[in-house]
Amino acid sequence: MKTFSIDCGFMPLVDAAPLIVAKELGFARNLGLDLRLHKMPNWSAVRDKLAIGEFQAAQLLSPIPIAAALELGGMAQKFDVLSVLSINGNVIGVSSQLASQLEETDFHDAAQTGRELAKVVGKKLRIGVPFPFSMHMELINYWLSRIPEMEGVEISTQTVPPQLMPDAIEADEIDLFCVGEPWGSFAVESCNASLILPCKAIWKTAPEKVLAVKSGWADTYRDEAAALLEAVHLSARYISDTANVDTVCEILAREAYVNVNSELIERALTGNIWINSARDMENVPRFLEFHKGAASFPWRSGAKWIAKQIAERNGLDVAHSMAKAGAIFRTDLYRDLLKTSGIDFPGASEKIEGSLEVPTAVSSERGEMILETDVFFDRNVFDSYAFKSDT
Repeated sequence: MKTFSIDCGFMPLVDAAPLIVAKELGFARNLGLDLRLHKMPNWSAVRDKLAIGEFQAAQLLSPIPIAAALELGGMAQKFDVLSVLSINGNVIGVSSQLASQLEETDFHDAAQTGRELAKVVGKKLRIGVPFPFSMHMELINYWLSRIPEMEGVEISTQTVPPQLMPDAIEADEIDLFCVGEPWGSFAVESCNASLILPCKAIWKTAPEKVLAVKSGWADTYRDEAAALLEAVHLSARYISDTANVDTVCEILAREAYVNVNSELIERALTGNIWINSARDMENVPRFLEFHKGAASFPWRSGAKWIAKQIAERNGLDVAHSMAKAGAIFRTDLYRDLLKTSGIDFPGASEKIEGSLEVPTAVSSERGEMILETDVFFDRNVFDSYAFKSDT
């Protein structure tokens, strides 16, 4: 068997599981892949090392390669997205002081929680997010901009690495945070923060992390890319089997990876979220998804939704930005490189985001695909085909 070596960057988060499990349980090795994982302190470091070629692949926040395609963030290097690594998995939390003022919030209702938040935040709201170009930022902006009662509130955002979000809350540097697990749960345990909303309540099928490579790398190193994609796919399928939760938790909890108590990791994998120090629990079905419902497929419509939000915020041409974003979500490579793996592919590369109120069977390679519920909290529908670029 031909062997390959790939250096891959990741952040210490539960949603890095497909990469970590692919290495630790031999899915990569069995495909002739020596997958060398490198834990990084922040998202800038992951992105930059991928850009200069120190890494051949990386776990990235889904908006990072899109921002690069739009020439934002000072990044000249362009990236390709080979697959989505995870759907959802983020939580929104507040300081204990702010939590004590909130009344009648519904952990599963973004509209109601937003209205209740507006009653107590006053004139200013300081928000911590892990990176300026992140699904955290996009979902927070989308959510708060559609709560009429938030009009007039001065919102400021600060970049805080995920593992430092609890420290920022404890130091009174931020009032509200949006972060991937286990760091929301860690904030509950370490500084009495309270979780008020899972980001899934804002958009039920948000593409959170992606598997990214430098533009053109997968076209040149097709065997390596195929082995990496298949290993990650097999790993994601393993993680999604509830019988394997204990094993996955034990692996992720190790010092080399997430380095927290495995019980915190289990919360994200089961969707049983402890929302405050009183250990009140909320169950969030499919809180974090890696495999089911074509979770790993790099839908170009998802990329275009992200690009639309970024373009509007930065004064860019929306249709042109969406076209650029769609081009780097490589559905063509996903299908081609995995065509011998037995994976079922959607028949289309785009879908109408926010339109699926119930699980729905769709056209696919093997005719066995069911897409999960996909709605926005305000029941908005995003049809990428409605936007036409003149460039």
